Amino acid sequence: MSGAIEQRIIKKILKTDIYITANCIISNNLVYKNEALVFENKGLVLPDFLISVYRYFKWQYPKFHKMDNLCKLGWLANEVLLQGSFEKAKYKPEDIGLVLSNTNASLDTDIKYYETTKTMASPALFVYTLPNIVIGEISIRHYFKGENAFFVFAGFNAGFIEQYVSNLINNNILQCCICGWVDVLNNDFNATLFLIEKEKSADSVNFTKENLNKIYQLQNG
Repeated sequence: MSGAIEQRIIKKILKTDIYITANCIISNNLVYKNEALVFENKGLVLPDFLISVYRYFKWQYPKFHKMDNLCKLGWLANEVLLQGSFEKAKYKPEDIGLVLSNTNASLDTDIKYYETTKTMASPALFVYTLPNIVIGEISIRHYFKGENAFFVFAGFNAGFIEQYVSNLINNNILQCCICGWVDVLNNDFNATLFLIEKEKSADSVNFTKENLNKIYQLQNG
């Protein structure tokens, strides 16, 4: 075996240590950051609950109010995830990526848009009839320019997330990734996001499907 071929094989099988350095869950009108409850507002329907989260954290981002529920949910979860946990200056914009998934795609908005076609189709809703628009909204907010993808599964698929994101980081396509689950249908909703980085922090855990599932199941059952 030639030295060049051997080096390529060694490089391919070497894996980078990767960690979950932060997580956020928004579900059942509760907001968790790193498994700690940071906000709750029971009894509200989804649109009102999302507004209450936005106001509680005192964010100022006028475009938020134009988003559909899926984008608002993902946007809020990402803001909570990164707040106090993320040193953006360590990375180039193209080093930071997003890999999200859900089970209902953009069906919540698709249904609303379809209803408007019976009278006057709404261009404002049509804009959001793709699930990956939430990635666009987050990327615009933070100027992320790295690899991104949105997948639809029957349920939370920790094994796929681990494999896909690890491949991006081990091959130096990304240095950091925000990944997880953002799903909305009517008044049922869940966002579970993870911040994945190479540098270990005091509260980080290894990036494995077991740890992804453990965190996801803490509040989602």
